[in-house]
Amino acid sequence: MSQQMIFVNLPVNELDASKKFFIELGYTINAQFTNENAASVVISDTIVAMLLTRPFYATFTKKEIADASTTSEVLICLSAESREKVDELVGKALAAGGTESGPAQDQGFMYGRAFDDLDSHTWEIMWMNPAAIEG
Repeated sequence: MSQQMIFVNLPVNELDASKKFFIELGYTINAQFTNENAASVVISDTIVAMLLTRPFYATFTKKEIADASTTSEVLICLSAESREKVDELVGKALAAGGTESGPAQDQGFMYGRAFDDLDSHTWEIMWMNPAAIEG
């Protein structure tokens, strides 16, 4: 059985700036699914963020497109392998022009921080102690 994937489709204002932002976070762009209207950002083997220009995004929905700077549309949460990796990725996001969207959440066994990308989409980065998961 093949592994299920997730494709997160996000409207963006400036495609080239958004591609640069995610490249600076260490992700790659899949050129096969990238053109002047969309960019395929490879997060992992099973997670892809599709950055779509707002006019192109509009062709996939009849609904009004949310302005993520004033409306919460979605919270995207990615796991990290350590607390240090949480801080590293958020640090890269801030250096690339993102903004921290709240204080760090430290519950001992779980640690997370969040940032908003250039289009105000919120990305949470979370580490959880594997021993806590095992119970």
